[in-house]
Amino acid sequence: MHQIMLATANRGKLHELQALLTGLPLNLVLPADLGLRQEVPETGDTYAANAALKAQAFASLSGLLTLADDSGLEVDALGGLPGVRSARFSPLPHATDADRRQYLLQQLGGLPRPWTAHFHCTVALASPEGGVYFADGDCPGEIIPTERGSNGFGYDPIFLLTGLGRTMAELTTEEKNTLSHRARAIQAALPRLRLLLSL
Repeated sequence: MHQIMLATANRGKLHELQALLTGLPLNLVLPADLGLRQEVPETGDTYAANAALKAQAFASLSGLLTLADDSGLEVDALGGLPGVRSARFSPLPHATDADRRQYLLQQLGGLPRPWTAHFHCTVALASPEGGVYFADGDCPGEIIPTERGSNGFGYDPIFLLTGLGRTMAELTTEEKNTLSHRARAIQAALPRLRLLLSL
């Protein structure tokens, strides 16, 4: 089994990635599993920059091949906002996911629908030696004014997937793991991951 560091404190993301990487001889570990408590500020102005900051920091600290991702929602009517600031979009100091959704809908209030949008994810794979490889994934849809579904987080309940008629929060875990931006980015990263691990 190959041990890989997942640069996040989010155990939900760990379970999602374990499902996406099923079948590969991998053991995913979180920084906390190795006693690493490092905070890596996401100061980059692109998804790739933020993903690389996290991946390189934890690859260096752990000595393990490290996977990190950064993702966001881009709404066409808002010129691509909230984008890399998706998790920090609300002006409230300790905003919840619900606060961020409400603030987004306020910004869209006077604009004509459909509010087309897409989720974007960039994955960074960093080796302890310093090399970094990137892969991207997108998921198209539109923002709707009424929340639907309870399976997601973030903007999922107001993100209606193109051609499906369901929000991201109405998908099962299995469906999300084939359709989501993160799933598509991981799929795109698999050839390089196999190469790095000689699988």
